[in-house]
Amino acid sequence: MCANNHVKSEKLDQILWQHLSQLPYFRGFLRAVENSFYEEIPLPEPVFDLGSGDGHFASVAFEKKLDVGMDPWVKPTMEARRRKAYRLLVLGEGAHIPFGEQSFATVTSTSVLEHIEKVEPVLAEVARILKPGGMFVFCVPNHRFPESLWGRKVLSALGLSKLCVAYSRFFNRISRHAHTESPDVWEARLDRAGFELVKTWDYFPPEALYVLEWGHPLGLPAFLSKKLFGRWILVPKRWNLIIPWKLTRKFMDNPTSMEGVYTFYITRRKPKNAQG
Repeated sequence: MCANNHVKSEKLDQILWQHLSQLPYFRGFLRAVENSFYEEIPLPEPVFDLGSGDGHFASVAFEKKLDVGMDPWVKPTMEARRRKAYRLLVLGEGAHIPFGEQSFATVTSTSVLEHIEKVEPVLAEVARILKPGGMFVFCVPNHRFPESLWGRKVLSALGLSKLCVAYSRFFNRISRHAHTESPDVWEARLDRAGFELVKTWDYFPPEALYVLEWGHPLGLPAFLSKKLFGRWILVPKRWNLIIPWKLTRKFMDNPTSMEGVYTFYITRRKPKNAQG
């Protein structure tokens, strides 16, 4: 299945700017695309956000505060607290969620699960805290991510096949990716954890990945600004961000792709009598 982005152009402009003006452009670009999908997904309450991070995404993507955000790191959680995007923030790991069974109607997790090495216990916990029929909405990079990197393609064109694999491993390492598997692998995991697939689509074509990839070295000024001044973007003005805007805006209108390197999942916890 595939998502059709019916979000108006003016709204897409607003979404992209809210991310680019506050984040390194490679991170803001990807988050803006994911934000645009959430514009068309109803999230029944109460909502639990697995991997709330610094709270920026929730503060921009959702009109209402989410009920609970959870993250294992103190510093980002303190930053999320200042953004006031959640009614409650807790420190914790996904394999040990401190809430009772069937506590939530929706769980979201935006580009988080790929960073967790032992992901099966996390999926089991998500199923435990969800009500039967509750929604689990998440997104992760897929098997095309390491294969579609610009650096890998350049090395391949030069006949450096061994360096191709090494480059993919390096980029996955700096991206902190523990998982870049195909949707078939994720769907099998979800089924074992007690979820049924409602809808899924691939997004972020290789050309968009190149822009994201180049953004890592180009993001050094943003990194220094964050260290020195506590802000990723020191001058959040259109004239200052015209190049990243031009590089990224063209992908916002049609971000889904059969060759997409990320996959978005909308799933539902199976009723108890349907679980194997």
